[in-house]
Amino acid sequence: MTNIVLNVLVLLGLTAVSWPVLRRLRGLPLLGASLVLCVLTAVFDTIMIDVGLYVFDPAKILGVFVWGAPLEDFAYAIAAAVFVPVLWTLLGRSPRTSSRAAAPGTTTGTTSTTTDRAADD
Repeated sequence: MTNIVLNVLVLLGLTAVSWPVLRRLRGLPLLGASLVLCVLTAVFDTIMIDVGLYVFDPAKILGVFVWGAPLEDFAYAIAAAVFVPVLWTLLGRSPRTSSRAAAPGTTTGTTSTTTDRAADD
């Protein structure tokens, strides 16, 4: 099995599983993130291949290169750009890890300290 066949199968499987969430996400940010990650992949994969960090088996790739990076390598960038937001949406934010400030008049589950009580007096 070549790398492109494996990549397509994995991307199709991930898309099928996450389709209900993908339908709710906005397409333009996903497309933009995919484009940025593909450009970064082209740049850094080319550098890593040129310095000899890794070599691709010619029997496992199509032989199509984008600025020195094999076409198959871009599937990982696309998968990250599309499916990390899916996971973010599925897992959601918990109040404990949210960086947003609590709305006035709501409690965040913290207890008041001595300095808080002194300020209230």
